[in-house]
Parts: sequence; structure tokens; C-alpha cells
Amino acid sequence: MLPVPDGLDGMRVDAGLAKLLGLSRTVVAELAESGDVLLDGRPAGKSDRLSAGVLLEVTLPDPDNPVEVIAEPVEGLRILHDDDDIVVVSKPVGVAAHPSPGWTGPTVIGGLAAAGLRISTSGAAERQGVVHRLDAGTTGVMVVAKSEHAYTVLKRAFKERTVDKGYHAVVQGHPDPTRGTIDAPIDRHPRHDYKFAVVAGGRPSVTHYEVIEAFRAASLVDVKLETGRTHQIRVHFSALRHPCAGDLTYGADPVLARKLGLTRQWLHARTLGFAHPADGRWVQFEAPYPEDLSHALDVLRAES
Repeated sequence: MLPVPDGLDGMRVDAGLAKLLGLSRTVVAELAESGDVLLDGRPAGKSDRLSAGVLLEVTLPDPDNPVEVIAEPVEGLRILHDDDDIVVVSKPVGVAAHPSPGWTGPTVIGGLAAAGLRISTSGAAERQGVVHRLDAGTTGVMVVAKSEHAYTVLKRAFKERTVDKGYHAVVQGHPDPTRGTIDAPIDRHPRHDYKFAVVAGGRPSVTHYEVIEAFRAASLVDVKLETGRTHQIRVHFSALRHPCAGDLTYGADPVLARKLGLTRQWLHARTLGFAHPADGRWVQFEAPYPEDLSHALDVLRAES
């Protein structure tokens, strides 16, 4: 941890830290995207501006102990589409997008490697081909770049928010209004490092939602993300006092979770649409609900 030097005042994070640390702007941008760049203890985006004297903390990969991609089959990982440029999968619960320090479980990248699929070599070694991520506890559709061209095009699409990301969530209670937008900044929780929260001065975060089915104790909502902050849907609905069912980290009722048989949040990346990097045609993919989420819906519908 060190104060930002006077000579970097006003510079973008990616440009300033590239100069300070002797790294490429691409590497710094990936560190920022992963939450490994902190300014005064808060995650910084690559386009944020540096201020002289602000405390800077950067977590760099350990060159002596690099995170390895281990090729191993992943139970429940389904390939929805595969061509020369992209592979689209339905990610099961308990699987991370890519290896990271401290994570010893299965990964999407490891599962694709075990299946013999070649993926892009762009990005950090342990994140090659990964252009977006889902939490290990969130299921659903993900796209991974196979060609270098696809990686570049898809990274830009996610950055420019031209990707249509559709989620389904079961939230406790009944949001009012039944259709709306949650526009509230998100940052790390002031007291719990492993959580995020709506915080004044946090990163702009926008979630659009619509209730598509109401039950006695909960509601199934369709969610569209305008931004893609860590835990965004979970944090926003918790702030509305309608946490995702089963999400004990963000205030869900444990009694309801047990009734529904949930051991994680009811949150699923249902659809993903984007311009195909090869020819620009619009493509859209859909991942079916996994068994645990379907069971919870059956219980809710039965008692309603």
C-alpha cells in the first residue's frame, strides 16, 4: 500500500498504474476488473482517475506460484453452442469461471480444457477466453472466446454494454412497483470485506426488473443488467428488502430457504444475447433452470 505519487494525479487508473508498475494497460485493466486495484480501500475501475495522496493497493499475481488451469471434467457443465469463435455453456452451481487464488473447486475453463476445446490465449493465463463471469453460486449461460478476434470483440461489447444479459431471480415478498429500475451505487461493504453494499460514492449500478410470476411468499422476476457489478442483483434486491430467496449472505430468510430446499441464492443467468464476433449477426442463448431452482419453483407454486 502506498500513496499515489503527485506525478500520476488526474491520470486514468490503467494509464497511471501501467506507468508506475511497468505493466501493460491491458494487464492493469484486467486487475481492476477483478477487484485487485483499490483506492482508499475501494475497488477502482480502469477508467477511474487517480488523485495524489490517495492510498493505492494493487494485488499482483505471484510469479513464483502462478494459478494453473487444471483440465478436469466438470459435472453438469453443458455446452449450448460451439463454433470456431465462441463456446457457450450452461454453468452449474459450485463452479467458478476461472482459477483464482484460494479457489480449489472446478472451473469453466478447466472443464472446457478437459473437453479438448481450444480457447483464446488473450488475457491473463488463468482467465484466457473469459470475457465475463458468474459467481460460483450463480448458474446459467456464459460465453467464452475461442479465437483472439472473438475475445477482443466480446470484451469491447461487454464494456460498451451492447450485450443483452437476462437473469431470473426469485426474491422474497412482492416488489412494488412490479416493474422498475434500481439505480443505486455499489461498493465493498464498509464492515464485511466479503460482501458488497449500496454505498454513497460507489460505482454506478443500474438494474431493471419486472415481476413475471407472484407467489404467496415470493416473486419470480426477470432482470436486465445495465451494468455488471459484483453481486449486483443480490445487493440491489437486498437493499429493497426483497433479497433473493436462499441468499443468507444478503439477508434472506433461512426458514424459507429450508422450505424451498435452497442452499444458495435463487439466481440464474437465463439468457445471453450479443452480436456474433465473426459476422455481427445477433445470436441469443438460453440456459434451462437447474434442478434445485426448478424444485424451489414447484414448492412455491404448489403452496400458492
